[in-house]
Amino acid sequence: MKIFVGSDYRGFELKQELLKFLADKDFEVTDEGAYEYNEGDDFNDPAIAVAEAVRNNPKSYGILICDSAHGVTMQANRFKRIRAAHCSNTESAKLAREHDDANVLCLSAHFMDENKMQEVVEIFLNTNFVNLERRVRRINRLDEMEDYD
Repeated sequence: MKIFVGSDYRGFELKQELLKFLADKDFEVTDEGAYEYNEGDDFNDPAIAVAEAVRNNPKSYGILICDSAHGVTMQANRFKRIRAAHCSNTESAKLAREHDDANVLCLSAHFMDENKMQEVVEIFLNTNFVNLERRVRRINRLDEMEDYD
């Protein structure tokens, strides 16, 4: 399984712990930045990189971290075929996968410590989508809208 990981400066330390955690698993992990702590960086760049990587690699997953998780979630969800979910606990991670086939997990560095992050990531990566017609129909509708100003 391929996993693309990214964070801004605020999520940088937690991302480093995440990379260590994932290294012990049987995943192909790619760090999409930030590659160093820089208070001047924006959440947009790693969110765009992860969203593009997941979109271009079917059956892969992304994990994004910023201060609140709101910014990376909003940025990633601007891409078709990306279903980014901000999950703050194991139940939300489980439902994001089972009900919405989320392919990008967004985490808050402000509200999450290393242990909680590991629990949420473990559930997200090990929960399968429950393939019901109504769920597939709803997911397909996410990409119906045309870009507009």
